[in-house]
Formats: sequence, C-alpha cells, structure tokens
Amino acid sequence: MGIDTERDIEANLQIGPTDHGMVRIFVEGNGIEIPMDFDPDEAVEIAEEIITAAKAARLIK
Repeated sequence: MGIDTERDIEANLQIGPTDHGMVRIFVEGNGIEIPMDFDPDEAVEIAEEIITAAKAARLIK
C-alpha cells in the first residue's frame, strides 16, 4: 500500500510541544497510539511539506 491507497480508518491527530522542547505528533486510532517527537527545526520542515502537499492537492481538484 502506498500514500495514494485509500483506507477506511479513523484516527485522531494531536500536535503540541513536549516538556522537553520537542514537538510531538500523536496519532491514536483503533487501539494504537503512535507518539512521534521532532526537534523544532524538523517540525518546521514537516509543516512546510504539509503546506506544499496541500497546495498540490488544490491543483488536482
């Protein structure tokens, strides 16, 4: 399965700072919890990638 494969899965996404100065992306769904911690510079890079993907998706519609 790839990024373009549709799935019928529900999940919750939370994003926030940790008490250790990291940025946590926390995914929870179907009995699974995935905490992913990034340093602030990595988090900014991820945010920029999300914005770029959103702009590309708008062009498809």
